[in-house]
Amino acid sequence: MYIVIFKAEIKKLDSDYIEMAQKLRDKALNEYNCIKFEACSENGFEIALSYWKELNDIQRWHLDTEHQIAQRLGKEKWYQNFSVEICKLERAYHS
Repeated sequence: MYIVIFKAEIKKLDSDYIEMAQKLRDKALNEYNCIKFEACSENGFEIALSYWKELNDIQRWHLDTEHQIAQRLGKEKWYQNFSVEICKLERAYHS
């Protein structure tokens, strides 16, 4: 399993962002085999974790047309800066 870690310093999140984020979350889960998606924002910082079985699904998601538009809008108006890390999950524990 893989985890995509998205971290960003927020510039301004507006109603367009909220609508786009929900639409893309649903699309990742329903069309690109994303297993789980979690996100939170606090003190001007956002972090989102998405879980995937295959790297190929992450790549297809990255290249999705609507996702590309959201990435551009993120750079232009929603975020000061951001980073993306893709990690392979070796082990997980739950209580």
